[in-house]
Amino acid sequence: MTFPPLRDELRGIEPYGAPQLDVPVCLNTNENPYGPSEACADDVAAAVREAAAGLNRYPDREHVALRTALADYLSRDTPHGIGVEQVWAANGSNEIMLQLLQAFGGPGRTAVSFAPTYSMYPEYARDTHTRWVAGRRDADFGLDLDAARALIEAERPHVVLLPSPNNPTGTALEPAAITALCELVGDDGLVVVDEAYGEFRREGTTSALELLPAHRNLVVTRTMSKAFAAAGLRLGYLAADPAICDAIRVVRLPYHLSSVTQAAALAALGHAPELLGYVDTLRAERDATVEWLRAQGLQVADSDANFVLFGTFADRHAVWQAVLDRGVLIRETGPDGWLRVSIGTPEEMTEFRDALVAAMKEQA
Repeated sequence: MTFPPLRDELRGIEPYGAPQLDVPVCLNTNENPYGPSEACADDVAAAVREAAAGLNRYPDREHVALRTALADYLSRDTPHGIGVEQVWAANGSNEIMLQLLQAFGGPGRTAVSFAPTYSMYPEYARDTHTRWVAGRRDADFGLDLDAARALIEAERPHVVLLPSPNNPTGTALEPAAITALCELVGDDGLVVVDEAYGEFRREGTTSALELLPAHRNLVVTRTMSKAFAAAGLRLGYLAADPAICDAIRVVRLPYHLSSVTQAAALAALGHAPELLGYVDTLRAERDATVEWLRAQGLQVADSDANFVLFGTFADRHAVWQAVLDRGVLIRETGPDGWLRVSIGTPEEMTEFRDALVAAMKEQA
């Protein structure tokens, strides 16, 4: 046997990850370019210092204080309110998704999504031995509800993964579509609406949190990595029926959220208005970027996120490389021919526009 004795289906697979390169302008991982203030950083540091004094003890396994703060925060996005018993948190929304598939997927079970979509979803399925089925989106990256219904009726999935806004396209789902799929799946499965970029949605686009009272099979996930400017914190969370949270407890690792993570997240939540203060600025910059890209004759997907998918290019890698050669890192992702740019500061977006114009002239 070849060493190491890796599972056969994992042999030759490259680990997931966007390029991490030392360049002046990084616009490839959808980070918030505006970091926390000194006051916020000081409060996080103080909270971590306090937690450090008790590192000889295990953390609160139920992270009750953190879940209470997260429930209060989520309640702002729904008239129904969110209770602490409906909230669960983990190390990034990645671990949240993995826990959901550990609990509700597995051998003999199926997970469904609609491509193009987040490229980690099939990896969560693979890692949990869950059968993976991907349907297709419309040409404008919206969800064809009739096709979605047909796929779900044919596959009878146990988990349906629906990012809204979708990554990498930025497309948001209509509440009616979420309702229809929840009703179709019924008690045989879960519909997971991944709102990692939910805070960036455009005016009038509602959160799936509003639908929770009507559908006990609905799960809404969020993260502090994007709008909260806390990608380095690694804190994701969900809101769902309490029975779903109880089921996740069966598969979670003991003390999966460290005392340091809980303390830092609580301190950051105390600065929510400040950390979210740049969301409107980033929305405006996103919309201006969409208009500018279209003025260059490019196709651009409507976006409710803090990134924009644009194309199409006969050789997208050549364009990506030419932009990178000018000090700007964007993402080569999505359907063939498309590229994605995260929204940065005005100065960073100027650098991006200049680099892209030069790259397109070079490739013409």
